[in-house]
Amino acid sequence: MSAAGDSPRPTLRIDKWLFHARFFKTRSLAAKIVSDGKLRVDGTPISKPSRMVSPGDTLTFPKDTHIRVIRIVALGTRRGPASEAQELYEDLAPPERPYHDPSQPQTGVRPTQRDRRTALRMRGKSLE
Repeated sequence: MSAAGDSPRPTLRIDKWLFHARFFKTRSLAAKIVSDGKLRVDGTPISKPSRMVSPGDTLTFPKDTHIRVIRIVALGTRRGPASEAQELYEDLAPPERPYHDPSQPQTGVRPTQRDRRTALRMRGKSLE
């Protein structure tokens, strides 16, 4: 006998949830990450895309150059727009601040003539 209020938790396959939350373009890409053992649910590595997840579970997985740590807030019913997908999870990883070394020139910005002259003087070359 179950106590009053004990209803089964809603669940969804992990590969489907990752697809609905727009972490991967296709469900097969999500399934591949899981099958390769690169995803953890509440700290436990899993390798089956059929693993069921529910709200409250914490996921850790690599995405591009970052390690994502997220908590499932809701289960999606479809792969909707990005604004809808962002309501399915809470990002637990601290925001990464871009690192800029002031001694290095900024990339993507062309140096001015004044910058070039300064750089030549620092290298000890003549301006002629």
